Amino acid sequence: MYDFAIIGGGIVGMSTAMQLAENYPDARIVVIEKEARLAEHQTGHNSGVIHAGVYYTPGSLKAKFCLAGNIATKQFCQQHGIHYDQCGKMLVATSPLEMERMQALWARTEANGLERYWLSKDELHEREPNIVGLGGIFVPGSGIVSYRQVTEKMAQLFTSRGGEIRFSTEVKALHEGSEEIVISTAQEEIHARFLISCAGLMADRIVDMLGAKPDFMICPFRGEYYLLPEKYNHIVSHLIYPIPDPAMPFLGVHLTRMIDGTVTVGPNAVLAMKREGYRKTDISFSDLFTMATHQGIRRVLRDNLRPGLTEMKNSLLKGEYLKTVQKYCPMLKKEDLTPYPAGVRAQAVSRDGKLIDDFLFVNTPRSINVCNAPSPAATSAIPIGGYIVGKVKERLGEAVAVSSFS
Repeated sequence: MYDFAIIGGGIVGMSTAMQLAENYPDARIVVIEKEARLAEHQTGHNSGVIHAGVYYTPGSLKAKFCLAGNIATKQFCQQHGIHYDQCGKMLVATSPLEMERMQALWARTEANGLERYWLSKDELHEREPNIVGLGGIFVPGSGIVSYRQVTEKMAQLFTSRGGEIRFSTEVKALHEGSEEIVISTAQEEIHARFLISCAGLMADRIVDMLGAKPDFMICPFRGEYYLLPEKYNHIVSHLIYPIPDPAMPFLGVHLTRMIDGTVTVGPNAVLAMKREGYRKTDISFSDLFTMATHQGIRRVLRDNLRPGLTEMKNSLLKGEYLKTVQKYCPMLKKEDLTPYPAGVRAQAVSRDGKLIDDFLFVNTPRSINVCNAPSPAATSAIPIGGYIVGKVKERLGEAVAVSSFS
């Protein structure tokens, strides 16, 4: 019998496991991961940005956790010798309309308590000679890191405190009783007093297994990237982001300096034809049927038909994709866009057709389930884990929890 079982070996799951082991040193804790290694999905398929919290609604969990996570992630890296680069983020406006939209971002960054600087056209060009724009906002707090490396260090700390990780162990069913949760896998049944799920793309299915009848569904959006040739490794000094269109649900294609010294272009956002559909050819007819019969996803696709078709066109035609980048970096050519692995974003959609914007948790008597944790979840992983541990203490009661582990 385990005291805690955690489903999901991404950065949120490992952060939670690490902090549970710190807070409950006598507890038996197991992490259940269906893949053969950690960080195989969203954690290992992102651009590695340590976000500062530019875009998020003031007062939201995203805004609070991102600001705290930006600091905590850097401190964790410093403490454990993990290389990161606080290169800063540049938001670039390329039209008068984007200059107007930039004013709203300026106000939001102030509300979120960020250090930032307004740049004129000349100041922008001085900082980034290869980028064109009418102006920009410079946010020095943003950086880059390998979140896979951060996750692996968290796992090392977790196991050094007696924690256990079971790889290649996929959850098939869950049964919640009054005293325990039984986790059925292909290999065995695992018994735990309390369950925490950080299942990403499978978050709604875990909640459904618990009998909680989720009022949302995970909609997978594939983010496609390109890698620039080595000669462009120093094309920019900062992370270069466009000014997002408020009518679009995602941030737009950006230039990202990676921690290995390379530069990527992306991502776009196209509907994936499979929950874990990292390639254009990945198709699951059962996943497609489930999405097609969900009224919320149908409404999202209908309400975003025009931008969705634009994203699909950009996905199919490299030249169209390139145009989105040439707005602020005209020197790039089609042959400069070379293949790079895609990522899949787990986006929760409500029954009434809303893209759930903030982090979402769904609880049962013996479980806490992270149900919507897209970007900036990697940046926010340490405060998210702390939040979950705090909720565990509230739910179980400090005295009850400690006595049950002795």
